Amino acid sequence: MRTNSIRTAFTVLAAAALAAVTGTASATPAASHPAKQRQAPPVLVDCLWHPDVRPAEFILACGDGNSRLVSLHWSHWNQNSAVARGVNMVNDCKPYCAAGKFHAYPVVVALDHPQPWKKKPQLQHYTRMTLIYTHDHPDGYAQKVSYPLWN
Repeated sequence: MRTNSIRTAFTVLAAAALAAVTGTASATPAASHPAKQRQAPPVLVDCLWHPDVRPAEFILACGDGNSRLVSLHWSHWNQNSAVARGVNMVNDCKPYCAAGKFHAYPVVVALDHPQPWKKKPQLQHYTRMTLIYTHDHPDGYAQKVSYPLWN
């Protein structure tokens, strides 16, 4: 009887040891391969220093609002660049800005050159915007215009 007790105890201990080794072995790969952290996409920083991703509107002339992007539809937004189609509403300021009229110009908007944002270094933000007018363009503007964006 004593032999059976020893044999049973040995079997139980062996099974427990095997379970512990198997559990440790299966846990090791998970612990040695931490999940990859996905970096958040860059943001577009507006006039009020608010970060945004895929905004529907964006003010270009922060001081007076006489140039703004509206009806933005983003086809692409990733770690390197972003592209949208929309409309640039520009005040002609004739005879002066308060009495001027806004005109709509279809435009392709491209964002690129992401860099860490000085206000929140953990965020990347686009630092250049390029506007490509697909039809007419405002007086004094080229068909393609690039702007540095603030930090």
